[in-house]
Amino acid sequence: MKNLIRLQDLSVKEINDILDIAQNIINGRNKSKLDNKIVANLFFEPSTRTHYSFNTAEHKLNCKVLNFAPESSSMTKGETFYDTIKVFESFGVDALVIRAREDRWYKQLLGKINVPIINAGDGKMDHPTQTLLDLLTIRQEFKKFKGLKVLIVGDIAHSRVAHSNYECMKKLGIEVYFAAPKNLQDKQYKYVDFDKYLPKVDVVNMLRIQNERLEKGLKVESTYNKNYGLNKSRVAKMKKNAIIIHPAPFNRNVEIDDDIVECSKSRIFKQIKNGVFVRMAVLLRSLK
Repeated sequence: MKNLIRLQDLSVKEINDILDIAQNIINGRNKSKLDNKIVANLFFEPSTRTHYSFNTAEHKLNCKVLNFAPESSSMTKGETFYDTIKVFESFGVDALVIRAREDRWYKQLLGKINVPIINAGDGKMDHPTQTLLDLLTIRQEFKKFKGLKVLIVGDIAHSRVAHSNYECMKKLGIEVYFAAPKNLQDKQYKYVDFDKYLPKVDVVNMLRIQNERLEKGLKVESTYNKNYGLNKSRVAKMKKNAIIIHPAPFNRNVEIDDDIVECSKSRIFKQIKNGVFVRMAVLLRSLK
């Protein structure tokens, strides 16, 4: 049984092995299936890309799929998160794909659940499959990781993508920098000047302002787009071969201008496409 909880727990080889499986699927060199395996997608907070790309990946692998909706479940009667997960294990599913708002929700499950658990996002802490699809997109572009420079920009404090990407990218030999306004900084990291570092990096990783996670009373300044938004003038200062990535959904004309979302340097929709193949690879790793 192979869980996927945090990429920090995997070796560099294990990370690259998952990326290799995904790339082989893209290239038609891996046609493995998971016929009749039952996978339950338990999303306790809203999701489009992660939820439905897992769903798509499962269908492509010939899995049988259960999609859980907390608002129409016994959780409305007081059933706990743990008991809900235990119910699905009791049904006899083969794997559980879980996203929840709490940080480190998986701690209450490890050692008590006897089918693979795949972390589809936990609170502000980790988002392993998003990091993997970001890495796949970067590797397709540059054919390597070591020595690349990535600038992560925006709402660092509330972003599981920022935390997950930082730890994993460093492990792979990527130089990672953060830029953010003070009220959106995670104080454990150091920060650089956005405009000063923009021309120096190979990848600009923009982040969404997570209004649903902002502490009460915390507001994003009206000057955010001017100071930290990616626009035509800033894109013009990027290195010739540099690319833009974003986990999405994106706030158009806040962290990224409307005319930049699909510009020649943007790989945002390619990331989304790669997400299906990465999640196929993760499911194969857990269930094959």
